[in-house]
Amino acid sequence: MQHHEYSIELPYSAARLWALFQSYDLWKEYAPAVLEVEVVYPGDADGNGLVRRVEYPMPFGRRGESFELVKNVRPNRGYEYIMLRGGLTGSVDLASIGPNQTRLTFRESFEINKPILRWFEARIYKFINQKNEESMRGAAQWLSEHPDFRSDLNDG
Repeated sequence: MQHHEYSIELPYSAARLWALFQSYDLWKEYAPAVLEVEVVYPGDADGNGLVRRVEYPMPFGRRGESFELVKNVRPNRGYEYIMLRGGLTGSVDLASIGPNQTRLTFRESFEINKPILRWFEARIYKFINQKNEESMRGAAQWLSEHPDFRSDLNDG
């Protein structure tokens, strides 16, 4: 089992980051870890039970696909998810650390069971982790380039 955690402090309110993360139509604009995303089932009003189909890049030019169930949603604070095939689990946490200052923490745990892929396991994990970290930084860059996006959610 592999575990990865990435944390970054961003100059945006948790509510504004949350709004971006809930705008699935924008994911491809800022997240190099996402090639396509589709909401298959919307879940409840907070997003608990949401099922999303995500296509993502893999090493050697390959593409992966996952169906992810979102659960334990805490609006403006975070959520957990599980990949329905494969058992990968993850979470996104947003912690306000000051006015328009948020610590974003991203965690994933996963295990590769296919024998041929296990041989490449370290390279695959490194690639996926790098893309996820680039996506978190990409969200910050996207908000910098789109100051009007949900500016009503800025603190103060």
